[in-house]
Amino acid sequence: MNKKDVIIACDFASAEDTYRFLDKFKDEPRKPFVKIGMELFYAAGPDIVRELKRRGHQIFLDLKLHDIPNTVKKSMAVLSRLDVDMCNLHAAGTIEMMKAALEGLTREDGTRPLLIAVTQLTSTSEERMHDDLLIPGKIGDCVVHYAKNAQKAGLDGVVCSPLEAGMVKEACGREFMAVTPGIRFADGAVGDQVRVTTPEKAREIGSDFIVVGRPITAAEDPVAAYKRCLKEFLEE
Repeated sequence: MNKKDVIIACDFASAEDTYRFLDKFKDEPRKPFVKIGMELFYAAGPDIVRELKRRGHQIFLDLKLHDIPNTVKKSMAVLSRLDVDMCNLHAAGTIEMMKAALEGLTREDGTRPLLIAVTQLTSTSEERMHDDLLIPGKIGDCVVHYAKNAQKAGLDGVVCSPLEAGMVKEACGREFMAVTPGIRFADGAVGDQVRVTTPEKAREIGSDFIVVGRPITAAEDPVAAYKRCLKEFLEE
């Protein structure tokens, strides 16, 4: 796995829609790293993971588990058998839950996918964090606190907005991963995201992986949009 990469969010309603989209990349030498989220996984089940792995894609399984530690541990044990490359949970589930998840995810031979924790969603503003979630203080401080908890639990990194990636790196070290959605091209629409930035700025701030959905999947030429993302994010 590359240390830095662009992950395409395949937020489609069916396996057929996903295959139709990814077929656009069939002649490309680089198979995109893809994210399978809740909508697609609930619609298509584990078979979508197996098929995309068969096609040579690396997979971020984005199910954001959040439950009592024992339930999350058992669920992660099931997900570990799908041979995904990365999966996640909510950091708000506590250090104990994250430790249990890591234990469940680790196979008998000691191998496991990368495990990262969601801090605050990129659709959450500081005002919503205060009013809806009753979490006081600055959103950056909350993200860093959750990141430190994830690190204590032994996780590989966190999901945060690109605006907080630098804070996470400063608090947890350069090796602790920052996976950042909320990516938009400078000339594109923001949509329902609140804390966003461009691929180039995300690289400068310190993102290790950027997760990009509609700027690629809804583009007139998705392959060209993906290549633009790679160029802006990976090229110094």
